[in-house]
Amino acid sequence: MTRVAVIGCGVVGAAIAYELSLVPGLKVSVLDRQAPAQASTGAALGVLMGIISKKTKGRAWQLRRQSLERYETLIPELRSRTGLDIPWNQQGILKLCFDAGELPTWRSLAEQRQAQGWPLEILDAPDLARQYSYLAQQDVAAAIYSPRDRQIQPVALTQALVAAAQQNGVTFQFDQAVESLTIASERSEAGGPQVCQALRTGAGAIAADWFVIAAGLGSTPLTAHLHTPIPLGGILGQAVRLRLPAPLAQTPQPVVTGDDVHLVPLSDAEYWLGATVEFPADAEHDPIPEGDRLQSVIQRATEFCPALAKAEILQTWSGLRPRPSDRPAPVIGPLAGYQNVLLATGHYRNGVLLAPATALAIRAAIAPL
Repeated sequence: MTRVAVIGCGVVGAAIAYELSLVPGLKVSVLDRQAPAQASTGAALGVLMGIISKKTKGRAWQLRRQSLERYETLIPELRSRTGLDIPWNQQGILKLCFDAGELPTWRSLAEQRQAQGWPLEILDAPDLARQYSYLAQQDVAAAIYSPRDRQIQPVALTQALVAAAQQNGVTFQFDQAVESLTIASERSEAGGPQVCQALRTGAGAIAADWFVIAAGLGSTPLTAHLHTPIPLGGILGQAVRLRLPAPLAQTPQPVVTGDDVHLVPLSDAEYWLGATVEFPADAEHDPIPEGDRLQSVIQRATEFCPALAKAEILQTWSGLRPRPSDRPAPVIGPLAGYQNVLLATGHYRNGVLLAPATALAIRAAIAPL
């Protein structure tokens, strides 16, 4: 048996655990200093902006495409295996365009997506008013509708991934912080890459053949133990849960996004709204949630969806999203200088979106077809 230790059980770590559990001959253990789906996963809105993103080629687009394709099979797979409810909005994403000067770019993207086999529709103002009467029309030049983009509730998804992986024999150890990683005293070959031998928690050492670091912001100190630190900064995001007197529409609703503000329909006339993007004032301190930043998001959403003025606030929350300081997000692949340490971290605002593709990449590295 090949032993694999996965450090971190947010949505990315849980997705990796599940994909690895499908490979015969692997013995997989997952460790986290807290319960699953905390930190950035617990604060995410789960909006999967893949097709409607302006990424059309290269790694950024391929990760999005692969994730969206895997999600279409993954959700029914997890539901069937676990019997758990995973709220999964398949009504697409509607993006409001407030600048008519951007429309040629959106039309070009729609043509590119069509050539790639993905639908993307441009709705003019009359079409928008007819189909989405609850949205204000002033200042809206058009809207872009992506019927194949999705939204999923990240905590429910993570819990289902954990349950399915457990059924397949994966061992999870929560409330177990990884304190250090041990390097082999000798390299496998003279001058070759180093080998990580074991990790240590308060309960003792765990040896493995592969180590996957998927610990979000906790990845930086772990990689520092291996003398190759991956610098990540925490970017704060605040969100709010609202309840309206009645749903905005009687038919299933897409996610609505405008000016980087997302309105996510839930059930029983409830909605998520967010999220802020708050950078730290300096490198020494994490940003602190500021009420006026969240209020500005609510105000902007109310401008394009006036019914929100009557909403009751049920909950507010925030979380830090890990953003690489010296390279593009995310960080997926081998840790430099090591033959058995893989990174799956630094996804910034796209952890939920890119979790399936990240898991497939890690699976391919450990157990290539």
